[in-house]
Amino acid sequence: MAKSRMSRRLVRLLTTLIVMVGMIGITMPTAQAATGSITGYGSKCVDVAAASIANGAQVQLHGCNGTSAQSWTTGTDGAVRALGKCLDVAGGSSANGTRVQLWDCNGSTAQVWTAQSDGTLRALGKCLDATGPSSADGTPLQIWDCFAGPNQRWTLPTGGGNPGNPAKLAGSPYLYLGWGNPPSATTIMSQTGVRAFTMAFILSSGGCNPAWDGQRPLRGGVDEQTINAIKSAGGQVQISFGGWSGNKLGPNCSSAQAYAGAVQQVIDVHRPEVVDFDIENSDEFESYAVQDRILGGLKIVKQNNPNVKIAVTIGTGQSGPTGAGTRLINRAAELSVPIDNYTIMPFNFGASNIVTATINASEGLKNQLKTANGWSDAQAYSHMGISGMNGRSDGGETTTTAQWTQIRDYARTNGLTRFAFWSVNRDRQCAGALNDTCSGVPQQSWEFTRITAGF
Repeated sequence: MAKSRMSRRLVRLLTTLIVMVGMIGITMPTAQAATGSITGYGSKCVDVAAASIANGAQVQLHGCNGTSAQSWTTGTDGAVRALGKCLDVAGGSSANGTRVQLWDCNGSTAQVWTAQSDGTLRALGKCLDATGPSSADGTPLQIWDCFAGPNQRWTLPTGGGNPGNPAKLAGSPYLYLGWGNPPSATTIMSQTGVRAFTMAFILSSGGCNPAWDGQRPLRGGVDEQTINAIKSAGGQVQISFGGWSGNKLGPNCSSAQAYAGAVQQVIDVHRPEVVDFDIENSDEFESYAVQDRILGGLKIVKQNNPNVKIAVTIGTGQSGPTGAGTRLINRAAELSVPIDNYTIMPFNFGASNIVTATINASEGLKNQLKTANGWSDAQAYSHMGISGMNGRSDGGETTTTAQWTQIRDYARTNGLTRFAFWSVNRDRQCAGALNDTCSGVPQQSWEFTRITAGF
C-alpha cells in the first residue's frame, strides 16, 4: 500500500511538472542554420514587401512563391535573415502593435527571436503576430501579447537550401586569404547576412598536387581554420580551382583521372557544397587539350560526389561567351559533363555601361546553353551564374553598389542560380586606382557583400 501511494504521488508530481513546462514554453533556438520559407496564418508565407532591401521594409504575409523575399535563414544567434538583412522589431519597442520590419543586422535584442513549443516566434517578450487577424496578401506583421492563436503560430525552415529553387546557391563572394588584407569571414557574416563564401584558389604545389595558392597546405592552415569557422557559424563554402594566374592543376595533371583525384583530395578535406572551376588564360581556357582534361575530370568528380555541385566560371564578351568559352559549353554538352552552373565574369570586356553589358552577356550565355543542350529559357537560366568585379576593374570599368543591385535583381528575377564577385577583400572604400584591398568607388564597408547576400 505504501508503495502504491508513493507511485500515485509521483505520477501526480510528474503530471504537474509537465503541465507547468507546457505553460511556460520551451525555447528552441535552431541548432544549425536552416534556410527556407516561414509559413503561418492561412498557410501564407512571411514575405518582404516588393523584395526590398531598404531598412524599414515591411514584413508581411503573402502567398508562397519560392522567391528570395520569402527565403529566411535561422541560426544559433537568434537572428532570422532574408535578403542580407534581419527580421527586426521597429525601434526595439515591446508595445503591442509595434511593426516588424527588415533592418541591417546589428545583434540587438530587437533581432533575437526564439521559437517556442506552442509554435510562436518571440522577441522582446512578445509574439510575432499577423495583424487583424487576417491572412490576406499584404497583411503586415507586428508583435503582440502571446496567446498562441492561429495568427501567432509559425512553421520555420528545418533544412538547408531554397525550397523554391533547389538548384539555387547562396550568394557567395570570393574570399582570398593569400593577399589583400583579408577580413574575418565570420565578422562579415554577422555584419552583412551573407552565409556563403567562394574560397580561392586551389593551385598546383608541383605536379598534380593541390594546395591553397599553390603553397599553403590543405590541412592545418588559415584556409582550413577559416572554412571551419564559416561552417561553425552556419555558413557554406564553395572552393575555387584555378583563376587567372599561378601554377594550375589542369596543365600539371596528366589525365582526367589524375585531375579528378586532385579535386577529390580537396573535397575529402573540406567537404564543400560547391567546387568552382575558374578556367582562364592560355594555359587552361585556351588550351583545348587541357579543357578536355578538366571536363573529363569533372565528370568523374560528379560521379564520385553526386551531392557536390559543380560550377564552371569563364570569361565572356559583351554578347556572351566567345571562342574558347563557346567551345567549352559545346564540348561539355558533347561529353555529357553534368555541370550544375556556368558562371560568366562580365568585366574587363570594354563595357561602358556595366549593367547593360552584363545583362546582354548573360542573355548570350542563355542562348548558347539552350542551343548546346536543348534547354528552355528557364532551364538555361537555372544553370547560369554571374561573377562580377566590385568597384573598379583591371580594364577600367566601374561597378557601383547601385549597379550591382540592378545586376543582382536581374539575376534573381530570371532564376539564375549563382551570384558572386571578386572579392570580399576589396569590399571597402578607397579613392582612385585599382587596389587589392578596396573597391575604388564610394561605398559603405562590405556593401557589395550585403547586396550579394540578398540574392
